[in-house]
Amino acid sequence: MDARVSLTHPLDPLSLAEISQAVALLKEQRQLPDTIRFPIIRLEEPDKAALAAYRQGEKLPRLAFILSLDLTSGETFESLVDLTAECVTAHERLPLEQAPYGQAPIMLCEFEAIEAIVKADPAWIAAVKKRGLTDEDIPLIQVDPFSSGYFGREFERGKRIVRAVSFWRGHERDNAYAHPIEGVVAVVDLVENKVVDLHDDEKIVPVPKKKRNYGRETFPVTRADLKPLNIVQPEGASFTVDGWKVEWQGWSFRVGFTSREGLVLHELSMKEGERQRPVIFRASVTEMVVPYADPSANHYWKSAFDAGEYGLGRLANCLELGCDCLGHIHYFDVPAADDFGQPFVMKNAICMHEEDYGILWKHYEFRNGIFEVRRSRRLVISFFATVGNYDYGFYWYLYQDGTIQLEAKLTGIIQTAAVATGETYRWGGMVDDNLGGPTHQHFFNARLHMDIDGGGNTVTEHEFLPRPWGEDNPYGNSFDVTTKVLKRERDSPAIANGETGRYWKVQNPNVKNSVGKAPGYKVVVMPSPVMLAQDDATVAQRGGFAKKHIWVTAYDAKEKYASGDYPNVHAGGDGLPKYVQQNRNIENADVVLWHSFGHTHVCKPEDFPIMPVEYAGFTLKPNGFFSANIAMDLAPEKNGHSVDNRENCCGGEPAETKSAGCCKA
Repeated sequence: MDARVSLTHPLDPLSLAEISQAVALLKEQRQLPDTIRFPIIRLEEPDKAALAAYRQGEKLPRLAFILSLDLTSGETFESLVDLTAECVTAHERLPLEQAPYGQAPIMLCEFEAIEAIVKADPAWIAAVKKRGLTDEDIPLIQVDPFSSGYFGREFERGKRIVRAVSFWRGHERDNAYAHPIEGVVAVVDLVENKVVDLHDDEKIVPVPKKKRNYGRETFPVTRADLKPLNIVQPEGASFTVDGWKVEWQGWSFRVGFTSREGLVLHELSMKEGERQRPVIFRASVTEMVVPYADPSANHYWKSAFDAGEYGLGRLANCLELGCDCLGHIHYFDVPAADDFGQPFVMKNAICMHEEDYGILWKHYEFRNGIFEVRRSRRLVISFFATVGNYDYGFYWYLYQDGTIQLEAKLTGIIQTAAVATGETYRWGGMVDDNLGGPTHQHFFNARLHMDIDGGGNTVTEHEFLPRPWGEDNPYGNSFDVTTKVLKRERDSPAIANGETGRYWKVQNPNVKNSVGKAPGYKVVVMPSPVMLAQDDATVAQRGGFAKKHIWVTAYDAKEKYASGDYPNVHAGGDGLPKYVQQNRNIENADVVLWHSFGHTHVCKPEDFPIMPVEYAGFTLKPNGFFSANIAMDLAPEKNGHSVDNRENCCGGEPAETKSAGCCKA
């Protein structure tokens, strides 16, 4: 199923026809002017109760959520369009001129207009000329609009603004990030279409001119000693696709996609015996923020909320067969809408394939000669988004033993700072002559609407602690596992602790497993930083979700995003820290588990001109969910394309002397 196929299920993304219908109905019934643009158009998804009714035969309305923005006034409306009844059921103006403010995401049409606005500003022209650039240089200068942050200034309050930094280029294919124009920052009002503030440092730092390009023409001589490594599946893939529904190795789920989150997994369940057992109702990455640690004019305000301020889904790549994805690939084309509300197809936006993942289980019993090994295979569902200079991949992995994993892959180009000759860069690492990379952090937040065995769920927190010496620990070797039941929302915000192995379980207390306990899944948190900005810094107020690794909330359809609905130019205090203050019951309830994870990046020469991939993520492992290792029934498998690269086996001994599992001595 892709963007061109008709509706089959209430969770299917809006089709091209539905997008067109929704926009037409809203324009007609609310008499929208031609100056209206559409930052967000998405399906308003049915909840668990509605889907339960649907499975009983009830018909559900198709609802479209539309965010509309008037370019001339900045007025922004949230609308709900009932496509079944062909009417607009809600059309509410957002009071974004009032504290704590906030703005709709930045649109591509605005992004494209900003460079011309900046380059027409006399003060900006004078500032770049003070740095040795000329009228001939200006046409090739790259102007990067950047979500502005918020610091309480008059031109920020209730305003639709971006800050813009600039980079010199000698040629249009030059890597502009090798040539930052330091100390010049323009603030552009996107409603007034003009520069409303310009920072121009008194200290002039020369623009670095050394080229650090990365296009193919830059490396005409490539490695010649790398042999082909082909991924071959002669009988095709093991998964089946029916519309947006996927089944693989007992797993069943539906693929979704939104302009803010990108890839969404719906109704993720695993089969045990004849039962299809729910695990997660909805899983996605709802936000990410990248705060910078450099307090200078070019960088202190940088704290892009890449989902809420731009839209990860809107910036999804068209993935290339054999490069982005290897093997027997199934691509999902995604129906989308541009800023004008016109539908279009995002080709190859989602990639799905299988890949080998080493050993799943193995044992060699020397006493009786039994040697059994099974290889692990995982299903990969992924997409990539390019947000300005950085590229982010989001990879959901499903394993044959019931494990779920999310991995974020970070690559692209770092932000850079010009450094005067003979000086050192205080706020990061030097990456080349006169070029520094500011230290920064990347934080993601995954929203997991849990559904263990389809009932009320409870989250518990555990850690390992040594037991004191005593009669019950005479040798000093015993340790205990503590259990803390998270009863209310304020109990939940927590930081992982590797020393005590702190972890969390999501269980269904209304069901008993094979050993009389509640079935569940364990959250395995990777070593991950938290936001290091001071608690009362504006970036921490706006991105408070990154101050803790774990949050648990009672399900509320309005609480969709870790940072709140509109983090763009927002004064802060929204999102998860606000949600949990309600202190609702989360024991044996419909709960949402939110996990923040990330990476602290101290830049180094190896990160330039393109940064090798860094990884961050987490794992969910079955913990008392199944009655046994469900991957025991995998057939033994030997890869038919594997060869021994030596002339013979076992250091010169003939291959036939090889025993099951090792070479004879």
